[in-house]
Amino acid sequence: MKKIGIIGIGKMGNAIAINLIKRGYAVNFYTRRPGYFEDRVISSGGSKKITKAQLAHDSQVILLCVTGTPEVEQIIYGEDGLLESILPGTIVIDCSTSIPESTLRIAADIEGKNAYYLDAALARTPKEAEEGRLNLLVGASQELFDQCLPIFQCFAENIEHVGPLSYGHRLKLIHNFVALGFSAVMAEAVACAKAADIDMNSLLAVLSKGAGEGTIMRRFQPYILEQDDASFRFTISNASKDIEYYLAMAKEHNASSEMAKTAGKMYANAVVRSDPESTVPKMIDILGIAPA
Repeated sequence: MKKIGIIGIGKMGNAIAINLIKRGYAVNFYTRRPGYFEDRVISSGGSKKITKAQLAHDSQVILLCVTGTPEVEQIIYGEDGLLESILPGTIVIDCSTSIPESTLRIAADIEGKNAYYLDAALARTPKEAEEGRLNLLVGASQELFDQCLPIFQCFAENIEHVGPLSYGHRLKLIHNFVALGFSAVMAEAVACAKAADIDMNSLLAVLSKGAGEGTIMRRFQPYILEQDDASFRFTISNASKDIEYYLAMAKEHNASSEMAKTAGKMYANAVVRSDPESTVPKMIDILGIAPA
C-alpha cells in the first residue's frame, strides 16, 4: 500500500482521509487550519505533519483537497511549497476546482521535478464524502489513471476518466456552471413565487411534473418547505468563484458566456449583500430582499 499525504482536511478532505485509512492506506496530512477536523483524522489513524516538506518526504501520493486555484498555487509555489520538496516519482492529485491553464502550468513544473500531476475534480457533497460516494472527473494519461484508480475507489462512487491533464477541471467548471445556472433560475423563481403569494407545495407539485423536475429542484425542496439546506451545502462564495473560473475558461476558448455572466453577477451580488458562507438555497431569501 502506498503512503498517501493529504493537504486540506476540511469538510471533504477529512472524510476522504478517513475512507482511505479504512481501506488500509497509511495517511499523512497537513492542515493550514489547526484544529479543523484534525482530531477526527488523528483518532482514525492519520499522522499529522507540521510542514508540507515533511508530508512530501513521507508520501508517495499527495492529494490536494482545497478550494481552488489560489490555494493550490500557494501549496505548490508558496513558502514551504511542494515544488521545492517533492520527491521524484511522487504522484500529486489535485481534487480542487481550478482554472485549467493554471493546472497545466503547475503540471509542467511538477514534471520538471520528475514527479506526476493529474486533476481529479470532486463533485457531490460532504454527505457523500462521508459515505465514500463522491464523483470524480479525472484528467490524466491512461497509465496514470490506472495507477490511481484503486485510490479513487476508496472514496468515490462514480469515477470518470474524461481526457488528458486539465480536462477534469474543464469539465468540472462546465458541470458547475450548469448546476449553478439552474440553481440561480430556481432561486429567482421561488423568490418570485413567494412574493406572488404562491403556495410552496403547489409550486413544487407543478415544477416536479414539468420543466423544473430534476436534481436541483430536489436539493432545493427541503429548504423551500422547511428551511433545511443540508442537501445543498455549497456556499454562495464558492458558487461565485466557480462561475468566475468558468468565465475565464470560456474567454480562453472564445466561447459564448452571456448566461454565465448573468449568473455570475447574481452570485457576486449575493456575496456582497449577505454572508458569503450562506448556502446556495439561501439565494431564495437573498433575492427576496430588495437592494438598499
